This record gives sequence, structure tokens and C-alpha cells, in this order.
Amino acid sequence: MKRVVLDTNVLVAASRSRQGASFALLSALRQKQFIALVSVPLMLEYEAVLKRPEHLLASRRTVNMTDDFLDALSLFVEPVSLYYLWRPQTRDAADEMVLETALNGRADVLVSLNIADFSRAARRFDLRLMTPGGFYRRYLLPE
Repeated sequence: MKRVVLDTNVLVAASRSRQGASFALLSALRQKQFIALVSVPLMLEYEAVLKRPEHLLASRRTVNMTDDFLDALSLFVEPVSLYYLWRPQTRDAADEMVLETALNGRADVLVSLNIADFSRAARRFDLRLMTPGGFYRRYLLPE
């Protein structure tokens, strides 16, 4: 099974629409079709971003609903301890915790909607980088 780190933007996209690949990935995660890796800083990032007023409004969720979602998500993830920090590797400081979770968790794939933000670091560390749609088509779509 693939070990995957989901960038925060994947969760935001999934919260806004049930139509796209991001939501399909969360459904596949619930069915244990891949292993999602999460560190404490990354989970805190998920929480902070998903609770922003603009995201709550767009997703039609409340803070309590977001807490419930994150509690449920935590049942389907593998925790990663960050033994080594690789900073700075990306242009955006918020992306550092995503990359560090992937590297410390020995992820097979980092899934993001912002491929360009991670491309240089992904090449440096030989980390596969894919969009949600690309990952879904390559690894989860029934043959």
C-alpha cells in the first residue's frame, strides 16, 4: 500500500466539493486503499486552514463539524514523528511541514494541488509528487 502525505490544499478542496479527486482520495482513505501520513504540525495546519472563515463558509461547515472531520480523519492516518527538520526547502514556510512529514514518514508520494511549490525539493529527495487526480488515476482507479 502506498504511503502518502496529503497537502492541506487537498483537504480544502475535498471540503468544498464532493465532485473532485480530492474528495475521492478521502473516500479511498476511509476504505484503507492507501496509508495517509500525518505529523502533529501538519494536523495543526489542517485544523488552522480548514477553520479559516472563508473555508468554513465555502464548505458550509461549522468549527464543530471541522473538529469532527479531523477527529474522524485521525482514525485513518499513521502518525509520523519529525526526527529531522529539513528547512528551508520550499518557498512557502507552510509547505515545510508537509515536506518534512513526507520525508520523516518515508512517504511514497506527496499529493498536492500545488506541484510547483514542491518540485525542486521533491527532485532533491527523490520524492514522487502527484496531483490528487494523478494519484487517483494511477493507484486507485479500478482496472
